[in-house]
Amino acid sequence: MAGTKKMTMMQLTVLVAVNMMGSGIIMLPANMAQVGAISLLSWGVTAVGSMAIAYGFAQAGLFNQRAGGMAAYAEDAYGKGGYFLTFFLYFLSLAIGNVAIAISAVGYLAVFFPGMSVTPIATCISVIGLLWLTTVANFGGPSITGRIGTVTVWGVIIPVAGLSIIGWFWFKGATFAAAWNPKGLSIFEGVDSSIALTLWAFLGMESAAQNSDAVENPKRDVPLACLLGTLGAAVVYVLSTTVIQGIVPNAELAESTAPFALAYSQMFNPTIGAVIRALAILACLGSLLGWQFTIARTALTAAEGRMFPAFFAKTNRLTAPVIGMIVMAVVQSALALSTISPSLSKQFSVLVNLAVVTNVVPYIISLSALMIMMQKAGVTQHTYRMNTFVAVVAMLYSTYAIYASGKDAVLGGTIAMALTFVIFGFLAPRFPPPITDEQARTV
Repeated sequence: MAGTKKMTMMQLTVLVAVNMMGSGIIMLPANMAQVGAISLLSWGVTAVGSMAIAYGFAQAGLFNQRAGGMAAYAEDAYGKGGYFLTFFLYFLSLAIGNVAIAISAVGYLAVFFPGMSVTPIATCISVIGLLWLTTVANFGGPSITGRIGTVTVWGVIIPVAGLSIIGWFWFKGATFAAAWNPKGLSIFEGVDSSIALTLWAFLGMESAAQNSDAVENPKRDVPLACLLGTLGAAVVYVLSTTVIQGIVPNAELAESTAPFALAYSQMFNPTIGAVIRALAILACLGSLLGWQFTIARTALTAAEGRMFPAFFAKTNRLTAPVIGMIVMAVVQSALALSTISPSLSKQFSVLVNLAVVTNVVPYIISLSALMIMMQKAGVTQHTYRMNTFVAVVAMLYSTYAIYASGKDAVLGGTIAMALTFVIFGFLAPRFPPPITDEQARTV
């Protein structure tokens, strides 16, 4: 890396925040409004839990810099079985998340093209159409995808961050008070109901530790950037989803398929609202394009490591794994069909809950490996205790997030985990089992 200019800690912090603040936020105000503004309390719990998870990953990334991220961390404690379980559940969560992002895009597109969401079937066809459009767009290889994603993500960040600053001029205390608890929930019910939704907005923090080789002082800068980046995203999320509840009446917000566009329409005029809507659509499509590429590359890496069928590793002349992309588009289309609902908001919520369950189980598995990593690295007692405390907070929060996602999502996640073991049973013979102490003594 000699001669290459490295990132400062502040640049890495911004990168972490931008990674998280993709399209995950743009449908949230409508879903949270269905519970009431009391759901905002879940941001506090999620912000603490997410910062603990991000810090845990930052530390794990310093002890284990092998390719594979979370799956490689899990391998340190659980061998190839742990690697595959972590990788495959995370892989599934990306596929589920892509369908949720496509639903967000359809919600924002529906005002320009009302036929897209006139019936549940029309919505489903629109979602599947977007999934295939972004899949085919990736056939051109990584260079195009990367350029598009870095630009389009600002289509969400600018309106959302902007609202959290200027929206307060239109904030009405009476509107917010009326929205606080329309269903008469207890505080615990209010928090429980939105934990999965708020955690959804933070997914992506696991990518923060992947840039440790790009900073001057990774031992200091990576954990700090993870914490500050997650905190920065949390501040924008809390402010924007709070202020919008005091601008748009609760009943309108809960029914909206494009909450941020609705807020800007009420603050300024419908033209500004339409501009915000167009920006959000661009951001969703860019995010979907990037995630379709990420999931295909993840499958390619797994296929090269003999964890996935070989056809996932086949690429075209532009290095795009086309066959793998087509297979994943079919899987995502099936997910869209299987979660079809009367409303966009309901379908989005079902998918988000399932994505969170299949995402946080890998969090727990990989973070639980931190203790053995630290033992191997021979860290000081102080570092061991500090990191263990943070990892335990992260794992307990992740367990709570599974509970709060609801029984349907937990059932879906359990079935996914069972199928993961079924698949690994056929893969296990490819990998020799670790040598036991008894075998080591006889060698």
